[in-house]
Amino acid sequence: MTPPRTPMTPPVPVVDGAAVAAGRGGRVRGPSVAGRLAARAGGGAVRVFLVLVALFWLMPSVGLLVSSLRSPAQIAASGWWEVFARPAQLTFDNYSQLLSNGKVMGSLVTTAAITVPSTVLVVVIGSLAGYAFAWLEFPGRDTWFMVVVGLLVVPVQVALIPVARLFGAVGLFETTAGVVLFHTAFGLPFAVFLLRNFFAEIPRELLEAARLDGAGELRLFARVVLPLGGPAIASLGIFQFLWVWNDMLIALIFADSGHPPITVALQQEVRQFGNNIDVLAPGAFLSMVVPLIVFFAFQRQFVSGVMAGAVK
Repeated sequence: MTPPRTPMTPPVPVVDGAAVAAGRGGRVRGPSVAGRLAARAGGGAVRVFLVLVALFWLMPSVGLLVSSLRSPAQIAASGWWEVFARPAQLTFDNYSQLLSNGKVMGSLVTTAAITVPSTVLVVVIGSLAGYAFAWLEFPGRDTWFMVVVGLLVVPVQVALIPVARLFGAVGLFETTAGVVLFHTAFGLPFAVFLLRNFFAEIPRELLEAARLDGAGELRLFARVVLPLGGPAIASLGIFQFLWVWNDMLIALIFADSGHPPITVALQQEVRQFGNNIDVLAPGAFLSMVVPLIVFFAFQRQFVSGVMAGAVK
């Protein structure tokens, strides 16, 4: 006997979104507006536009670099773009004169002596306070955190005169320690706010498992919280470093006038020697290139810290 034939199942056709839309509404719908914008964003025209924007943004930095490699007479005679037609104008004599200028080079040391401690103190104290506000129970925790958030809206200019009187009374006025304390105090509210919100996103189960293994709060903070909060801490460190390094207002008021930071030193050079471009141009470029090096060295951690809040 011939075995009965098993009826063959017809293949399931692959139906795309347009066919489904046609079957439902009777007409084929094209891609959405968001889809069209996303498709165009990956095109070559947008990439060329972004490259042009980046070059336009870097043009002042390139002009400052080229000006620092030209003599004062050439700078006064023509624009910096003339160097592309006459590359022989480039010279490192300005940087040789800068290295022999003790005031400008000393100001770089003073700036580093202010920026590094201010950044380290804000990161360390902000990390500890952020962990405490996120995971420790103590009376008035939410109230104190709201006070910290409220300090974010206090402008620096309001505290200049009271802090100057306080520093003058305790002997911190016109000292490096006074400038460090001022930057630390005004950098902590943002640091606590940022790190508290980041640490609060850590799964509670992970912390409870570490506590069950016998980890204390300090060990839990050092072994679990800090590694997970690395991107946010790196972002905070970059922000604080840039703010302190480029600051001029606080340095102009509280720093030692005999050993000023680089921003104040360059301002004094402009005021006293307006035509001293052979020192101003390389000095300004050095003061600008250090934050750029720091940013590009930690840009991966910075992007991770910025994007972390968007994906949680």
